Parts: sequence; C-alpha cells; structure tokens
Amino acid sequence: MKPILYALLGIVLVGLNGCTDKCKETRTFRQFTPFTLTVAQVRNGIQTEQPRTLASPGKLYTKDGFLFINEIKEGIHVIDNRNPSAPKMVSFLRIPGNGDMAIRNNILYADSYMDLVAFDIRDPQNIRELNRVKDVFPNGQFDGGYWSVQQDLINDQKVAYVTQTVNTDCEDAVTTAGCRNCMFFDMRGGIVQNFNSVNGSPVPSTNGTGGSMARFALYDNYLYTISQSDMQLFDIRTPSNPRQSTKINMGWGIETIFPYKDKLFIGAQTGMHIYDNSNPEQPVRMSTFQHAQVCDPVVVHEDKAYVTLRSGSPCQGFTNQLEVVDVSNLYNPRLLKTYPMKNPHGLGIDFPTLFISEGAYGLKTFNASDPLHLDQLEHLEGFHAFDVIPLGSSLLLIGMDGFYQYDYSNPKKLRLLSKIPVQRPYPAS
Repeated sequence: MKPILYALLGIVLVGLNGCTDKCKETRTFRQFTPFTLTVAQVRNGIQTEQPRTLASPGKLYTKDGFLFINEIKEGIHVIDNRNPSAPKMVSFLRIPGNGDMAIRNNILYADSYMDLVAFDIRDPQNIRELNRVKDVFPNGQFDGGYWSVQQDLINDQKVAYVTQTVNTDCEDAVTTAGCRNCMFFDMRGGIVQNFNSVNGSPVPSTNGTGGSMARFALYDNYLYTISQSDMQLFDIRTPSNPRQSTKINMGWGIETIFPYKDKLFIGAQTGMHIYDNSNPEQPVRMSTFQHAQVCDPVVVHEDKAYVTLRSGSPCQGFTNQLEVVDVSNLYNPRLLKTYPMKNPHGLGIDFPTLFISEGAYGLKTFNASDPLHLDQLEHLEGFHAFDVIPLGSSLLLIGMDGFYQYDYSNPKKLRLLSKIPVQRPYPAS
C-alpha cells in the first residue's frame, strides 16, 4: 500500500512543480508616483513653444481649420489642418495641468489645474495669456491619478503604464504583480469660421467643435465646465475676460457634457442626466436615464441619444455596449435597444452614420437610420481609438497611437487621409 501511496504523492508533486514552472501571466497596469509642485510654478509655466511630437494625447478640438490636441497635463498641440492630407505642426502651448479646452472666436479657454485660463490665439505661433480665473477647480483627475490643491501646493500623481510578466501558483493569480502603489489596467479599456477681436465686438460668435469625451462646452454667453461632481459656469459675454458664475452640484461620477439645442446631456458613471438649458445661466435637471456603473459618453441626434458604456479602470463595472435611448420625452427617456461592443470609448454622429471608438479594437461605423437595427458598415482595426469628431466628410480620430484623419464620403469604406503618430519618450517596461 505504501509504495502506491508514495507513487501517487510523487505524481502530485511533479504536477505542482510543472504547474508552477508553466504558469506565467503578463499584465499591464498603471503605476502612480506622487509628486508636488507649487501654484506659482503652474501659473508661471505657461508659454508658447516650438512644435513637439505627440507623446500622450488626450482631448481633441477643432476650429477654423486648426486642430488643438491636448497633451495630457502638459499643454496643447496647435496644428494647421487646412489641408487634411498634410497637417502641419505649428506650435505647442505649454499649460501645466491641462486636460480640456473650448474655443469661441479667437479665444481659447483651457484648464490649468486649479485655474481657468483665457488665451488669444489669433497668432498660433505666439499665443498670449489674456486672463485667468483663479482657484475655481479644487481637485481633479488625469488618467486615474488624482490631484488636489492645499494652500500653495498641488499634490498630484505621475502615471506610468508598466507591463510585467509574473509567476503565478496556477490557482490564485498574483494580485499585485510584485509592484507597490499600482492599479491594474486592462489595455483594451485604455485608457466653424470668422475670428473676432479680443475685446468682444458685435461680429457673430462662432465656436469650435469638441469630441464626446469633452468636459468643456459652450452655449450662448456661457462656458460650462464639469468636474466629478459639479458643473461650473463662466460668463463669457466679454470673451477675453471670463467671470465665474453659477455652480451646480450634479452628484458623483460626472464625466462628459454634450450640448444639443437648448439641452445639456451629461454622461455619468451611473447614468445620463438631461438638463434644460433654456435659461443658460441656470440649467435645470429634467431627468436621468440610469444604467450600470461604467464610463458613459453620449451624443444626440434629434430624439435619439447614443450612449456607450465600457468597463475597465477607472470606469469600474463590466459592461461593454451601445445603448440607443429614446429622448422624445425628455422627462422620461427610455431604452430602445442595446448593442454589444468590445470596449467602446468616444463616439460621433453625422446622421445616419454613427462612429464608435472601440479603444484597442479600433473604429466601427454604423448606419443608424433604424435605431432598432443598426447596420455595421466597417470595422477598422490595428490602432487605438479614444474619441472622434465627424466634420461633414472627414473624420478626426484621436487615440493612444496618435491622430488619424479619414475621408468618410463613402461610410462603408473609410479612406485614410493622414496620421500624426505618437512618439513616446520612453517605452513602458
């Protein structure tokens, strides 16, 4: 009996050793490193510099044939895009702590950590700071890393994407991959015309165009900015001199803002909020369309809202889908249909063509003529797509790999016009 028992025990030990040798897991996660800087460093750090390459692109904006691409927490790339087949890097506007922007006429509004700053962009090679509204944003988040202001110091976190291959015990996965101060990250989730004078003349106002992931929006005489819990309005009747106005508490998990006609559609981690903006100084909540806790940008066309839900940190949740919502009754929005997706991020609509960024899975286009039967037209893969802006016949696309432009005059066969690649200063390791 003992020889049989020893033999069985040997087989078990060999099996365990073999399992330990073979079980390896490769994981990509975000590593956070705290750092501090002074308020004076931020406020004195703004300047126009020579063009630089994209390294960590964020939000995308366009105005009068020029592109403005956010370099996360660093500033804004200014690009001459009047020839979409050959965009030209013009300058880099260094803005410490920048993540969002909006443009009216020739005034650029941008966040710089705790401040809102207004710039004169008439000369894109010599952009000038005009005014700033100080201490209006007490805290925020960049790519999952939180920052806050305490007295004259800004406490922030540097975020690095790190890939490691670790040994596991075949039964219980290693939860920390041997690193400290880390957060795991699924790479699939990733992360109009006429310039005016700066003193506010009666020339008709024109706004630029942002994507569905925007946290800044313009309407009437106001700039709307959202934090994770509040909507802060700025009076821009004198565009070069924004003034702090109404502040509205919206609950937690606020992510995106999409103005449509005289309504505001707010994407949040738990739902889509609809606000009546007929009194632009005091938006009023009309209703909330609730969903699972996930990231949630939204675009709207007529009486249909298109909402993408995605999983992955920092979105939490496990849902990846497109929801088409009937908003004909703004006080009672209702779900029409849900479509499964891979990992949808930003989206855009040039009806009937719907564009959906699928993160590491590329870009999808749909014919949205029938909301109950969306017809997929094309799926472009091999690149990362974060957000899109459709402009009549050309599509602007930003992602971790860089900036792309497509001709979609034939929405079933998009044609690449140009690409500005990302050149990271150092590889993840």
